[in-house]
Amino acid sequence: MADALWTVDELVAATNGAPRESPGDVSGISIDSRTVEPGDLFIAIKGDRFDGHAFVDAALEAGAAAALVSTDQADGLSVPKGGLIVVSDSYEGLYDLARAARARASGRMLAITGSVGKTSTKETFRLVLSKFGKTHAPVKSFNNHWGVPLTLCRMPRDAAFGVFEIGMNNANEITPLSRLVQPHVAMITTVAPVHLENLGSLDAIAAAKAEIFDGLAPGGTAVVHGDIGHTPFLKERALAAGAGQVLTFGHRAGNDAELMQVALLADCSSVDAKILGHQLTYKVGAPGEHLVINSLGVLAVCASLELDLAKVGIALANMEQPDGRGRRHTIDTPGDPITLLDESYNANPTSVKAGLGVLSRLPVGARGRRIAVLGDMLELGDEAAAMHGALVQDLTALGIDKLYACGPLMRALWRVTPMEMRGAYAENSDGLRDALTTDLAPGDAVMIKGSLGSKMGPLVEMILQRYGNH
Repeated sequence: MADALWTVDELVAATNGAPRESPGDVSGISIDSRTVEPGDLFIAIKGDRFDGHAFVDAALEAGAAAALVSTDQADGLSVPKGGLIVVSDSYEGLYDLARAARARASGRMLAITGSVGKTSTKETFRLVLSKFGKTHAPVKSFNNHWGVPLTLCRMPRDAAFGVFEIGMNNANEITPLSRLVQPHVAMITTVAPVHLENLGSLDAIAAAKAEIFDGLAPGGTAVVHGDIGHTPFLKERALAAGAGQVLTFGHRAGNDAELMQVALLADCSSVDAKILGHQLTYKVGAPGEHLVINSLGVLAVCASLELDLAKVGIALANMEQPDGRGRRHTIDTPGDPITLLDESYNANPTSVKAGLGVLSRLPVGARGRRIAVLGDMLELGDEAAAMHGALVQDLTALGIDKLYACGPLMRALWRVTPMEMRGAYAENSDGLRDALTTDLAPGDAVMIKGSLGSKMGPLVEMILQRYGNH
């Protein structure tokens, strides 16, 4: 295979594996037999619910050129076509292959973490860096103990840039992943009250996020939010880890990437900024002040890579938000259109406030209303109810017309919401379907947001299916 991602010889050498039958060179990597493409390597990993070894036969039948399997499972497997590469442990084999991918890479590696904004910032880097060379980034939010090594394994050997999103639920989860990636630049979008239930305090969250510097290449660059209370701590941790420079971004005067002026519009933002002393005017193609702030971090990273910032600014005008993370839908009706803001993938106090800010600027029809549909924000610990209730200040200050809420934690917000702003409350998202179907009207702008476990996505799908997606 002339354009092989990995040859058989490379796979065997990287994993210290033993080939059986007739494994071929591979053009892709998969750990899910349902998504196997012809020519893939299927890595059979034992997870919490399924053991991938049970699906080796299906993966090979689907066209996988080879399967990476554990020694203790290999003898019981049928090989209808292709072949096996047998290793002592297939999960460790994934990591061995990831280390080989990083060792052969000649491009610049970038790692991103933060309490909010990781995925949208990762997508922004994909957009921007692709203007300067072949850019590799995960197709989804592959930011955990299997997603990061999988993304490394999939990286073409000639990638000019590798972009890696690294997340965590507990302390000591980011360090091994950062050391695997060995980024030349490491960025922390912000530190906010997310995963408080597991970590207990903002200080502990900051310490966990700062683990991203543990794998930083010697003399590499750290980029951190310059407006938060933990900025000094993050800078100190980066320097202690061997960073050659630490760049900051934000509103505050003196940040390396400083916001000078911004016009926040319904569908974009116009920005004047100073990036390492250079004035730059540019447009962010998606709405929200939080995206403007993160764009400053993107520009700081690009400055550290000595890229043309004017070209970066032009690319930022084409920014779009992924599904579930701010994607905007305009729905035709017999009257004024309905605007739907899909923020259904996740939620915490910081991101909900940012989403409400975007909602407050969305256009509405002559009789339209701005409607917030909110599900529980999870993993907030003992202060969860208070954090939910405090959102009433943002609802009222931003002029949101109606609240539809679901989940036991959102009851705290519902109880303090003024009567005239109350739409409907339900114990779960499914309980809001009838109310939204009945109440949603031409000219309305509606945002749907909640933690993934709140299952707000089906409400987005229901509205799009009912009214049509345009």
